[in-house]
Amino acid sequence: MTDTPPPATRFPDADALADALAKQIAADLTGAIAVRGIASLLVPGGRSPIKLFEILRAQTLDWRRVHVALADERWVAADDPDSNERLVRDVLLQENAAAARFNGLKNAAATPQLGAAAAWNAFADIPRPFDVIVLGMGDDGHTASLFPGSVNLAAALDPDAAPGCIGMSAPSAPRERLSLNLAALLDSRRIVILITGASKWQTYTAANRSGAVEQMPVRALLRQRRTPVEVAWSP
Repeated sequence: MTDTPPPATRFPDADALADALAKQIAADLTGAIAVRGIASLLVPGGRSPIKLFEILRAQTLDWRRVHVALADERWVAADDPDSNERLVRDVLLQENAAAARFNGLKNAAATPQLGAAAAWNAFADIPRPFDVIVLGMGDDGHTASLFPGSVNLAAALDPDAAPGCIGMSAPSAPRERLSLNLAALLDSRRIVILITGASKWQTYTAANRSGAVEQMPVRALLRQRRTPVEVAWSP
């Protein structure tokens, strides 16, 4: 662990952030394909990445060699308006990015706890370390679906656990979630935390102060040295 916060880059607005990050990701994926013949990109759900998705999907690269997957999912049907998979299919996997390979997390299990092993098994074809992971951050300091107060949080944040998926609970509906654990998130070459707005900056600032990781799970990423983490922020 380290007390030195990761670099935070401020952009003038959300459009400038999305444009710059989309081009960086496209360059990373292109480089990975050149070296290894294949690339992997993990993305979040929610509203924050929509502008990024709209720009990224038009980037010119060999999308046929890119695996796209989710860092977390709400345990709802893939066509539900709250589904992260639906967001990715509707917004990111269009235009040039329609050729990418996509792995969803939701499966037929009754609960995320029961479906966690099968969800992680579906990652077997995705090259690791992941080339790029984009994550969001909530005002409560959660990232992916690693929420403060979730019954499985301690296990999810164990950096020495086997990489995998874990059932989590959110404070608001839909409460049942599935998330990659910290060990899986850290099995990557680059992590970018995308935040917008003054309240998210205040949360990020608070996360860089002393305090328990369990109170603000994003601290588990910000304080570790295993994997490079960057913060991209716009007002």
